[in-house]
Amino acid sequence: ESQKLEILTLYNNKYYDATFTYACELLAKNDGIFISPSTLTKIMYENFIPSPRTTKTVRKRLAKELRTQQKYVSTKKKQDELQAAIVTVETPHSRRPRCVYFGEMLQMDASVHLWFGNAKTNLHIAIDDSTSRIVGAFFDEQESLNGYYNVFHQILTTYGIPAMFYTDRRTVFEYRNKKMNKTELDTYTQFSYACKQLGVEIKTTSIAQAKGRVERAFQTLQQRLPIALRLAGITTISEANIFLNSYIKEYNAKFALPINNNKSVFEKQPDCETINQILAVLTERTVDCGHCIKFQKQYYKTINECGIQVHYHKGTKGLVIQTFDKRLLFSVNNKIYELEVVPLHEPLSKNFDLQPLKEKPRKRNLPSPKHPWRMSTFLQFKNHKITETMLIC
Repeated sequence: ESQKLEILTLYNNKYYDATFTYACELLAKNDGIFISPSTLTKIMYENFIPSPRTTKTVRKRLAKELRTQQKYVSTKKKQDELQAAIVTVETPHSRRPRCVYFGEMLQMDASVHLWFGNAKTNLHIAIDDSTSRIVGAFFDEQESLNGYYNVFHQILTTYGIPAMFYTDRRTVFEYRNKKMNKTELDTYTQFSYACKQLGVEIKTTSIAQAKGRVERAFQTLQQRLPIALRLAGITTISEANIFLNSYIKEYNAKFALPINNNKSVFEKQPDCETINQILAVLTERTVDCGHCIKFQKQYYKTINECGIQVHYHKGTKGLVIQTFDKRLLFSVNNKIYELEVVPLHEPLSKNFDLQPLKEKPRKRNLPSPKHPWRMSTFLQFKNHKITETMLIC
């Protein structure tokens, strides 16, 4: 009887958002209490404590028993306690056959939830349809291109190039506004252009149930991951993303089907430099009268491989490239230059400060001519995608 009381206290105070099966694992791991899920379920239902995943039928039965007890309770306090135990029901999800091959289709989505701390964040994941294996996961403040690019980076470096991404049309993958003039904010164009470079297909759907694997994965993660993050003392996004590295391995070991390498259609992993170049944000910019370009409220000058500034006429158009590792480059006339910030003020006065010895220009390691940043190709792709999406809508 004392152990029952201890279990109830631990569940109510520490593991209140865990399913009964997961609570058994936590009790054994953290408190040295070994109990079967069926025994724990019996104890909980005797005390009218439902699991977050309790079925509709069981919830109705518990509610009926609680209402029966309410009839024979005279104090308002006890009636309020019984009423608070009656919870709403949960709707089931439909299922469909899995894909045959590992990497044939990855379902990708983001879920906003109170994962840790006091503010909601977005967890981006990609899950393989064939095995239910999470192949990439990343936290960000908003559902964002940065979040999806980090997931894609994990996939490319760990598994290789998948055949297809399947995502919800209501996510940031959909081009929402034909008047959007900031290309860097158009996640649909940026992500799909990166996929085009690798030969990855993107399909979208407006039916959430069509992405049942990722929806069910988020259900499980919303029940388990916040508890794991809370018990680990995680309070920041950077800490949470580090924690995901080990947690996703545990998740896959428990919930994913084994990988059959003979049934994998992932193509060979690209090298790190190729991945860094492809997962880039491309932005159109025009050279101003000072032979510079403005990007994110700062002015930049174009530097060639010898470390010398190259001047282009006012009105010359090009692409600013922010690579995955945040390096800034400029593509103009099929040539690549490094961008260097033009400071608002000179660091030293030529008239009043002692001038240091002039250093030789530092050579720059610029990408090869095989880079994927041809402006004409990108603009043609962008305009085609805008027209295509407008026709779909």
